[in-house]
Amino acid sequence: MSEYQAQIVWERSPDEDFLANRYSRRHQLRFDGGAVVAGSSSPHSVPLPMSDASAVDPEEAFVASLSSCHMLWFLAIAAKRRFCVDRYVDTAVGVMEKNAQGKVAVTRVTLRPEVTFSGDKRPTRADIEHLHHTAHDECYIANSVKSEVLCEPVFRD
Repeated sequence: MSEYQAQIVWERSPDEDFLANRYSRRHQLRFDGGAVVAGSSSPHSVPLPMSDASAVDPEEAFVASLSSCHMLWFLAIAAKRRFCVDRYVDTAVGVMEKNAQGKVAVTRVTLRPEVTFSGDKRPTRADIEHLHHTAHDECYIANSVKSEVLCEPVFRD
């Protein structure tokens, strides 16, 4: 078993009227390796200026994590099959809409990877499709999309 940690930190600025719903949604996403990323709600959900369009919103992070995991598996499988990848670019798109239960959710994520190869051994179209299929089957994040989410509040006395 492996564990992964992310810390989300938000603090209200004293001049913001929290009770009137006039507060910044900007926060920090802190990762165990030391990376700190600016986070915010999406301007699609919470209007500017309470959202920060330059920060990463949870929906974007979700789409990016699926794309990144797929890419990492694709690269590993391609290397094992002796296909030399020079470049991998994926413009992934997530769609948020009401799901079958009437809840707003990211109902679909479409990956559109464009991969450039070099070397003597070049994959066929069928090879590339198989690499992507295998990467999708192995992707931890894609396999986790229906994972259980628990909330265990911490109380400080």
